[in-house]
Amino acid sequence: MSINNIRFHFTEASKILEKFTSKEKNFQNIYSAGNFMIAALLNGNKIISCGNGGSMCDAMHLAEELNGKFRDNRRPYAAVAISDPSYITCVANDYGYEKIFSRYVSGHGKKDDILFAISTSGNSKNVVNAAKTAKEKGMIVIGLTGKDGGELAPLCNIEIRAPQSKYADRAQEIHIKVIHSLIDFIELNM
Repeated sequence: MSINNIRFHFTEASKILEKFTSKEKNFQNIYSAGNFMIAALLNGNKIISCGNGGSMCDAMHLAEELNGKFRDNRRPYAAVAISDPSYITCVANDYGYEKIFSRYVSGHGKKDDILFAISTSGNSKNVVNAAKTAKEKGMIVIGLTGKDGGELAPLCNIEIRAPQSKYADRAQEIHIKVIHSLIDFIELNM
């Protein structure tokens, strides 16, 4: 690997970010998602987040920042990531991996809660199943996707889609920027 390979990661990420920021609709979708999240929290509802692999890390990051703090001291907000290994392995073993998030949503979600569903392809079956369950329960689905939005896109009340890229890491970089901007928006407006 040469220094040019390292440089490429940054120049490609910059181009993807520029493509994302060139569309006003992306900012409108983040604004709408933030308002949905604020309304849910103010009404005593919660935010449940989920994703696989790096997207699970992003789901956990969202929940811990909302429960802890992002930039300023404030009260904790009701948010949880579906990330408990004992729960995940139990449900995966008993019902299948595709049910790990939907069973949690079925057991813990309620009308007007938020499901914050993250899938860089939009086609992660367990995330799609969670969104279907959330819709059945009257929850609001906010999706972070990539590529063409996949099966998740039509299930979302608000979809925030990273621009098309060959690998998931570019979508994940957009997703974490969206997550940070949402947390900041919530902190400033609660």
